[in-house]
Amino acid sequence: MATLNISPSALEVTRSCWPGFAVSVLVAATAQFLSEHYGAPAMLLALLLGLALNFLAEDGTRTAPGVALTARTVLRLGVALLGARISVDMLAGLGGPAIALVVAGVVLTILFGLVAARFVGRGWRFALLTGGSVAICGASAAMAIAAVLPRHERSERDLAFTVLSVTVLSTVAMVLYPMLSGLFGFTPRDSGVFLGGTIHDVAQVVGAGFSIGPETGETATLVKLIRVSMLAPVVLCFSLVIRARGLADQEGGKRPPLLPGFVLGFLVLAALNSVGVIPAVLADWAGVLSRWALLIAIAAVGIKTSLKRMLDVGGAAIGLIVAETIFLGVFVVAGLHFLS
Repeated sequence: MATLNISPSALEVTRSCWPGFAVSVLVAATAQFLSEHYGAPAMLLALLLGLALNFLAEDGTRTAPGVALTARTVLRLGVALLGARISVDMLAGLGGPAIALVVAGVVLTILFGLVAARFVGRGWRFALLTGGSVAICGASAAMAIAAVLPRHERSERDLAFTVLSVTVLSTVAMVLYPMLSGLFGFTPRDSGVFLGGTIHDVAQVVGAGFSIGPETGETATLVKLIRVSMLAPVVLCFSLVIRARGLADQEGGKRPPLLPGFVLGFLVLAALNSVGVIPAVLADWAGVLSRWALLIAIAAVGIKTSLKRMLDVGGAAIGLIVAETIFLGVFVVAGLHFLS
């Protein structure tokens, strides 16, 4: 009879990482429970609860190795699974002009962030992190982009700040933007394009869209998923530029792969979903699993981050991410009026 051989080192790694992973799962489950009962965004709650447990990530604690692994590996799994919700048919259903508007909004917001960062004394890493998260899909994009940026001593702090900021801004937009769409006199379809093209996180897009009506909610969700589909090409472009400038982190003396494995997974799942290989039920389950993986990962990121260090980020950083949000909103509104 064949036996399953598991190396002692693998068992040791599993044993050492389990406490930190279990804590991250517990924080994520608590955040989800509170979100369902009190209406606050689960991502925001997971981050805040994690920040309160920062002592569990200190050197020498039993939970530190598992928290570090969860913040890195589970995050990548969650981003990869997002691909199962993307398909070519979905992109074609919205029409060329609206897709062009959404894509242009993503690209120009990132470029705006790079330019604006120079005026507030922030580096290009921070500009790409905040600009990409605002332009694409909030916390999910922030974590994916952070995985390919060269690391420095403030990497975890900047990521936690960005996730916190885009989640708070998304929540504000979920309440404010439906009122603005009425003020601008948008049709239900244009309202959906406005909401899906400007609000950062998927959950808040859905909430804002369906608060107006079914047509607006469905259009907003579709537009938001088009922005999510931009994640892979944007990460690839970032990776290419970073490598070309010789700024990529060295892993064991070797250059990292051009396209990270989790982005390849995203693309493969999107391709499979486009040709109809992935059943709708399975795609829905992949979306649920992706959301939980990202929630667990952001809980781990919160645990790893010192609240005191995160507050040191300064007012200029807050001004930058707010300016990027306003730029994207103004661009989409102007584009909709032009297309009309």
